[in-house]
Amino acid sequence: MEPETEKIIENLRKTRIASKVSLLNLANTIGISHSHLYYIESKRVIPSIDVIIKLAKALKIHPTVLFE
Repeated sequence: MEPETEKIIENLRKTRIASKVSLLNLANTIGISHSHLYYIESKRVIPSIDVIIKLAKALKIHPTVLFE
């Protein structure tokens, strides 16, 4: 996995936790299984751009925040 991708996933996880949103709730909000989101956060699966955008919208942040 590329370092840039790892950073996006780390930012996603940190933002989700800071927002006090559960893994299950976030997954349900964007229409994926909680196990799929778990695999993304544990860096076993690389999320598509579409999923990254949906996750950012669900967390009420601009997707570019995850790329910083």
